[in-house]
Amino acid sequence: MNSQDPTHPRKVELPAPTAWPIIAAFGLALVFTGVVTSLIISLVGFLVALFGAVGWFADVFPHPRHEAVEVDAEGPAPIIPRPGRVQHLKVGQAGHRVRVPVEIHPYSAGVLGGLAGAVVMALLACLWGIFKYGSVWYPINVLASVGVPELAVATPEALRNFSMAGLIVGSISHITISILVGMLYTVLLPMLPAKFEWFWGGIVTPLIWSALIIASAGIIDPNLAAEIDWPWFIVCQVAFGMVGGFVVFKSAKIETMQSWPLAEKMGVEANTGKEHKE
Repeated sequence: MNSQDPTHPRKVELPAPTAWPIIAAFGLALVFTGVVTSLIISLVGFLVALFGAVGWFADVFPHPRHEAVEVDAEGPAPIIPRPGRVQHLKVGQAGHRVRVPVEIHPYSAGVLGGLAGAVVMALLACLWGIFKYGSVWYPINVLASVGVPELAVATPEALRNFSMAGLIVGSISHITISILVGMLYTVLLPMLPAKFEWFWGGIVTPLIWSALIIASAGIIDPNLAAEIDWPWFIVCQVAFGMVGGFVVFKSAKIETMQSWPLAEKMGVEANTGKEHKE
């Protein structure tokens, strides 16, 4: 109703509120949760997501559902212009809390750091397997049990034996994760306090992700969590962080585009009065 009669307030049509998107999103969350927990959870999530999608679809087809909302008869408040200008933050300028890294370590250093940390971690894990279980293959098979079904249900005696599938899956998983973490260090370390960059990245950060893994391993895979010697696991993680973080820390940094003028960021040919090294 758009009557201007003061006894009949003006109304406008707006999309009606609905809970179906939240239900559909909750179902999708259950689907992905079931990937690392149980197939039943994924099936329940699929049904909930399908139920939410159908309900959401019914709200917009064949005609979107609307509701009439009363509008203040006086109308919106007038817009009062306030002339001024935006003050842009400058690199190195004090008085604000922004921390934008203008230099980062090259990704190649992250790859090398991840590989170096992977070697040290693998050596420590194999030593742990030899001294505690008398087999260098035990830690490799435990790591590979996440992706090899027969190793996931294998007895401790079977885990001491050589497994080609365990060696391939364990090696690929270990190297891939190590390289990804090493590349993450190239971006993470410049964001940490420069004076203690290596300490925070090499020791504190591995302790944080070790705590997260310990807290979640029992939920994701209880059998795997029962086979891990957690104190030795923490030692291996810190060793990886110290070696990988040191390799990345010692590499020469490269300039990012954070301090570049907008024209240079967009690749526009313009005379900015400033040259940068490629």
